[in-house]
Amino acid sequence: MGIVNVTPDSFSDGGLHFSLDNAVRHAEHLVAEGADIIDVGGESTRPGALAVSVDEELNRVVPVIEHVTNNMDVCVSVDSSTPVVMTEAASAGAGLLNDVRALKRDGAVSAAARTGLPVCLMHMQGEPDTMQLNPTYADLLQEIDAFFSERVAVCRQHGIGELLLDPGFGFGKLPKHNLQLVNQLSTFRRHGLPLLVGVSRKSTIAKVTDDLQTGSVVGALIAAQNGAKVLRVHDVAPTVAALRVWKSITGESLDREQ
Repeated sequence: MGIVNVTPDSFSDGGLHFSLDNAVRHAEHLVAEGADIIDVGGESTRPGALAVSVDEELNRVVPVIEHVTNNMDVCVSVDSSTPVVMTEAASAGAGLLNDVRALKRDGAVSAAARTGLPVCLMHMQGEPDTMQLNPTYADLLQEIDAFFSERVAVCRQHGIGELLLDPGFGFGKLPKHNLQLVNQLSTFRRHGLPLLVGVSRKSTIAKVTDDLQTGSVVGALIAAQNGAKVLRVHDVAPTVAALRVWKSITGESLDREQ
C-alpha cells in the first residue's frame, strides 16, 4: 500500500503531493515501483494535527481517486473517518475504506456498510490532536485485542463483510508500545482477518536509526514475517525488494513473482 497524502501538513511528506498533478504523479510512481494499493488521504493524522472541513477533505481526495481509478490498474483506498467522504470516495471508484478511527464517528458504520467496500479498522487511543500526550495501557495487547473484538462485532451487525485490522503503530502509543506491537503482531491473528501495518517513517523508527528508509523497510519486513498481509509504506521499491528476498530465501526459489 503506497501512501499519497493530499495534505499540507502530514508528518513525513505534507505538502509534497498537495496539488492534483503532484498527487497523481506520485501515485504513478508508486504503482511503477510495485504498489498494489494506493492509499489517498486528505486529513493529516499526525500527532497534534488539526481537523479539516468535510468540503476541504472531499476536494482533496475525490479528484485524485477518480484520476487514479480511471487511468491506473490499481486498487485505491481512501484514508478517511468522514462518512460523506467514504460515500463519495466509493462513488469515485475507491475499493477500500481505511479508517484510523475504526468507524467510530457518527454515521460512519452505516455509510461504510452502504458502500459495500472492505474496511480497515485501526486502533487509536484518543484523537490525533491529543493521542501522544500521555498514552497509557494496563495491558497493551489485551486492550487492542478487545477493541478489535468490539469493532468487528459492530461491523458484522451492520452487514460489513470484509474487514482488515490495523493495530495503529504510532497512534496513541509510546515507542515501547510500538515495538511490542510489531514484535507480537501474531496476537491479533486469532480474529482470522488480514492485518495491515504502517511503520513507515514513524518517530519510533527515527529513535532507532537516522536512516528512516532502511529502518522503515526492516520494520515492514518484520511485520510481514509476523503476519501482516498489507504494508502501508512511503518507500515502495525497497520494501518490495526486501519482501522478494525474504520470500525467495524462505521459499528456496528465485521466482520473482512469488
